[in-house]
Amino acid sequence: MKHPDDTLSNPTINDIARVAEVSLATVDRVLNARPGVREVTVRKVNEAIAELGYVRDTAAANLARGRVYHFTFILPSNENEFIALLEAQIELLARGLRHERTKLSFVRVAAFDPMALAAAINAIDPALVDGVAIFGPETPSVRDSIAHLKANGVTVVSLVSDIPSSERDNYVGVDNVAAGRTAAQLLGRFLGNATGKILVLTGSMLARDHLERRLGFDEVMARDFAHLDVLASLEGRDDPDLIQRLLPDAFADNPDIIGIYSSAAGNDGLLRHFNTHAMARRPVVVAHELTPLSRDALARGCFDAVISQDAGHLVRSAVRIMRANSDGMPINLAQERIRIDIYLKENMAL
Repeated sequence: MKHPDDTLSNPTINDIARVAEVSLATVDRVLNARPGVREVTVRKVNEAIAELGYVRDTAAANLARGRVYHFTFILPSNENEFIALLEAQIELLARGLRHERTKLSFVRVAAFDPMALAAAINAIDPALVDGVAIFGPETPSVRDSIAHLKANGVTVVSLVSDIPSSERDNYVGVDNVAAGRTAAQLLGRFLGNATGKILVLTGSMLARDHLERRLGFDEVMARDFAHLDVLASLEGRDDPDLIQRLLPDAFADNPDIIGIYSSAAGNDGLLRHFNTHAMARRPVVVAHELTPLSRDALARGCFDAVISQDAGHLVRSAVRIMRANSDGMPINLAQERIRIDIYLKENMAL
């Protein structure tokens, strides 16, 4: 006779084996996607899982196997405060995940160098790494390297800048087209009816996140602020020194610049220019990423708004997604959506 409480107990692999009429070893092979099981048997086991409503306790299974997750981040190597924030968040989360049998690491590669990025991806041993988060350009060589990881069972997410033409599993970052649209609305509304030129500072038009921001920016400027003349992007390679060298000529050629959209890193170069060149009227500036530098620029009135994404959320989401993919578990997309944050002098996070 069935005990009343039996209906409340969770199904086990013994129940699956009984319903599917197979051995426990067969159920284990199916659950762990091991070879050597006929398709018809796999189907019977999966039907039993669905019928019983079995939910696997991956934490217990991994503990029993002594499994340790290893996730690594590949980040651009340049003088970029936002990258430094990402590194700090990776190190902070790594300390917190030690008791959860999860190791985090990161490597840096030359910024905007697809061959260096592909080499770094190819250097990863799939036997030692469960997941890789990649912040870098989208090129055929990078796509091929990601395909190699995927073919060897490694989960891959793109970080900050998407690589949608690759076999990556997920993207973690803001909608960069929407971020560019947001920047245009802010800049256009701040300038009102004033006429003049808008300077756009970018890292590289080969970087998808920078390209998407420019696309969104141009869309809104053309639609809502056609009286403003948006100049061609000035590519600073996320290098503050290069940006500082390029700006004097840009202002000399366009003395009527009244607004600046700093869509990438290198804000330090822009601020140095402001400090060394007297201006009758400082341009309105909308920049990206709330860092100690941009926070100070907001406080001093050098920047008017900063569009940002939470570095901690980016890192935590990437790790949660890589772990869920490694375990074959569902992802809470609402939890992992990265918001576009807007900061003014009056609402800077403490």
